[in-house]
Amino acid sequence: MSPRAAIARIRLNPHSRAVQRDLRDATQMHRTLMRMAPDGLGDSPRQAAGLLYRLDETDTASTLLVQAATLEPARLPSEYGHATVKDLTPMFNALKEGIPVRYRVVVNPAKRERLPLEMKNKRGKIVPLIGPAADQWWARRAAEAGLHVHSLAPTPVTAVRSRTKDAPGVQHNLLRYGGTATVTDPEALTHAVLTGIGRAKPYGAGLLSLAPASAP
Repeated sequence: MSPRAAIARIRLNPHSRAVQRDLRDATQMHRTLMRMAPDGLGDSPRQAAGLLYRLDETDTASTLLVQAATLEPARLPSEYGHATVKDLTPMFNALKEGIPVRYRVVVNPAKRERLPLEMKNKRGKIVPLIGPAADQWWARRAAEAGLHVHSLAPTPVTAVRSRTKDAPGVQHNLLRYGGTATVTDPEALTHAVLTGIGRAKPYGAGLLSLAPASAP
């Protein structure tokens, strides 16, 4: 049975106050987009909904890609933007070992620092990765996700800051990667598309987009 997922492409209305607020506040953006998911999903609603999103910006427009098992764009704030929804089942069915694809993803390359043995009961802080270390991180995660990457073009994305009741805010440094790859493991790739890659998934990271490509 094919996995169930849909993706909404939302061309944001720059004059909407809700849009302006959400573009300033990653936590509020997450809350707004979760309105498109069903209610009553338990203690981990984002994971239960399979909700991931990515903000793609150009000089003239801002577009949100939002993925989940089911989506109801009508539940977004009034005049938030124009949304179209596409079923991803045909894409999953087309994934075969050896086929070439184009990919795009925004990720939060990071690692947890190692602590001395005498501090083994404590957890090290999350350290962002930059430059070649970030590229190596993505190449490794792509391989784990069933992609053999032929090209990667890192582009810095504006960092986002999440906030909670107990913390003033955590900054998430983001990079966008795009290029060509070959599918090596369709099952692992399907799982990666459905669950996302890396950290900061509630704040615009982790959504992997695929499209057909000519053979390298």
